[in-house]
This record gives sequence, structure tokens and C-alpha cells, in this order.
Amino acid sequence: MTARSPEAREPAPRRRRWLVALLAIVAAGGAGWLAYVCAEIHYYATHDEAQPADAIAIFGAAEYDGRPSPVLRARLLHGLALYQEKLAPLVITLGGGESGETHSEGGVGEDFLLARGVPERAIIAETSSHDTRESAARLAGIARANHLREILAVSDGTHLFRIHALCERAGLTVYTSPRGEQVRLSWRERVARIAHEALSYTAWRLGILR
Repeated sequence: MTARSPEAREPAPRRRRWLVALLAIVAAGGAGWLAYVCAEIHYYATHDEAQPADAIAIFGAAEYDGRPSPVLRARLLHGLALYQEKLAPLVITLGGGESGETHSEGGVGEDFLLARGVPERAIIAETSSHDTRESAARLAGIARANHLREILAVSDGTHLFRIHALCERAGLTVYTSPRGEQVRLSWRERVARIAHEALSYTAWRLGILR
């Protein structure tokens, strides 16, 4: 049998080195991207941009047979406080309901605000969106129809970076205001929220979620 020359044996180790180098570059890029997204999520979660605007948009969360969940209630109370500070003359409640349900997140939000003295003429309830992307798109449509230029968006702190990006893509000028936490979150809960938002934002940017 004829022995293989050193030159014939070189390509395989060289390919392995290139593969290792490529994987290292991809890993470094992924880590850098993750660090950037998490830093942005943290920034929006800890900075309140509340200022005068044309409308306050309260992004939806779960409702239970016509009653707001604790998360939705906290968002609504924060939006109500901003309205009472006269930062905007209009409140937009966002969010649809599950198939077959008679209630929606936006409708429950409207009822909640009406019961606390906000006049009907000062509320627009959006009741057909099913996720953050759809809510942002429908908010943009409402803004165009009502000639609203600047929106003050209310949601959980970790949610606001993605909301800002989606609204900006839809052509809106948006300021963000995180609702207060009613209880101190554990580090596991904080990590889970940030991880969810980081993955959702990345999937949207990659076109996996449109």
C-alpha cells in the first residue's frame, strides 16, 4: 500500500481549523447580539420617558371573564395616572380576546377606565389584535386615522424595548413608560422575562415572527 504524502493529509485538519474559527466567530457574534438586546431591554425597563403626547397607549395583558388580570390592572392604573397628570387627552387600550370569548383585553381596559372617571370620548378601545406585533400595527392605524403624532406607550418594563421597535417600524413616534412592579421579582422571574423578550425581538428581526 502506498503511503499518503503529508500534503494529502493537510486539507482535513485545515478544514477543521476553519470550522472551529467560523464557529467561534458565530458564537462571539451571538453573544454580542444577546448582550446588546439585553442592555436595550434593561434600559427601556428602567427609564421612564413619560412626557406630553397625543395619546397614551396601554398594551394588553390577560383578562379573566371581563376582569383585568393583575398585570393588566397594573398597566391600566399606570396609564390612568398618566392621563390624570394630563400628559395626553386620549387613552388607547389594546388587545383582543381568545376565540369564542365575549370579552377582549382592550374592551376590559376601556370598562376599567370608564369606571374610574375617564370619559368615553377620551378612550379608543382596540379589540382585535392577538399579540404585540398586531397591537403595534393597529395602534399605527388608529394614530393615522386620528392624526396622532406622538404616543406614550405603557406596558411592563421588559416589554417596552420590543414595543418601541415595532412602533418605530410602523412609523410612530413613541415614548415609553414602564408600569410599576407590585411585588419584587425573583432573579429567575427577571431572567425569564428578559429571555422571552430577547428571543421574541430576535425572532422578529430575523423575520421568523412577522
